[in-house]
Amino acid sequence: MPLSVYPDPPSGVVLCIDDNQDVLECERVFLESFGYTVLTACSGGIGLELASVHSIDVIVLDYFMPTMNGQEVAMEMRRLRPQTPIILLTETVNVPQPTLKLVDALVTKNCLASQLLTTIAHLYGCGRVPPHSYDA
Repeated sequence: MPLSVYPDPPSGVVLCIDDNQDVLECERVFLESFGYTVLTACSGGIGLELASVHSIDVIVLDYFMPTMNGQEVAMEMRRLRPQTPIILLTETVNVPQPTLKLVDALVTKNCLASQLLTTIAHLYGCGRVPPHSYDA
């Protein structure tokens, strides 16, 4: 997709949390190419540690992870960083309603390349959006 279709992102820090190292690397390379600083964590626990010591503008969070799933991590992130937008990544749109209430947007992994950047730019550029404003 041509670069001109994406909005000019402000420089910001994105924390990506996913247990799949290949997905993390793709997110990092993709977002850094658009000017974002990207921190990566291969587990919810590591992501929470990073969020406790770094300024984070947007969190991109995988739903299906061992030990702590996306709902558990989102719940802890809301306590730690209540105003930081959270984008939930999933392979399915069948995410429990309590999880959806904790996040600001939902992006399915098969639409990652086409939706992630614009979703981040919207949330980061416009502040938090009301729950249920999803790109599902």
